[in-house]
Amino acid sequence: MIVSFTVVRYKKAYTFFALMAMALHRLPMAMQKGCSFWKLLGSGKNGTFDLSPDWQQWGLLAVWESRDDYERFEENSFVTRWWKQFCMETWTVLCIPLQSHGLWDGKDPFKTPALDLTYAGPIAVLTRATIRFNKLKNFWSHVDEVAELMAKAPGYIMSVGIGEAPVYKQATFSVWTSGDAMKAFAYKSDEHKNVIRKTHQEDWYSEALFARFEPIASFGTINGKDPLENIL
Repeated sequence: MIVSFTVVRYKKAYTFFALMAMALHRLPMAMQKGCSFWKLLGSGKNGTFDLSPDWQQWGLLAVWESRDDYERFEENSFVTRWWKQFCMETWTVLCIPLQSHGLWDGKDPFKTPALDLTYAGPIAVLTRATIRFNKLKNFWSHVDEVAELMAKAPGYIMSVGIGEAPVYKQATFSVWTSGDAMKAFAYKSDEHKNVIRKTHQEDWYSEALFARFEPIASFGTINGKDPLENIL
């Protein structure tokens, strides 16, 4: 199993085509051979976790049965041809699932073996949730605080705020130098631990998923550079 996460940035003049893609790309993705799960994703302002959408930046997360299946998609699909025509920038990271728990729209997309405790390389992390409508204010009141903490955390490489639906179906894809660096931020920061505790005590989410991956390849650019250059 291979997981691809792609972020594309449309030319400003082609914002209409970015919005159209959210509808038009559903059929070719549903018919794509070797793809067992996929999500078309929007992005917050400037690619961050933000209530204001970034109409130029969009994403696709997909699960493939093999790398060959992904490469067929990359080389000759309606979706990638669309990106080449209308986008000014594209970045993709390929990953192998290491561990996951939770569901995404009732499915377990990253069926993983037992966690390889010997792996000590870079880690990609996906956290996503469907937020209960009566908990939206609680959730969004902590977003800026957590984002600032994460960006300053030792071992942090990059992150992208993404979502299937504005406001209430949100996710973060982040990359860290190691699992230890990610855990130090997630479980040793008092501020972040407090937010995690509130999510459970106040039952913010109707559904949530947390997954870790081993990044194995990175190509293209986001904000003018490949964030994993010289790392993979």
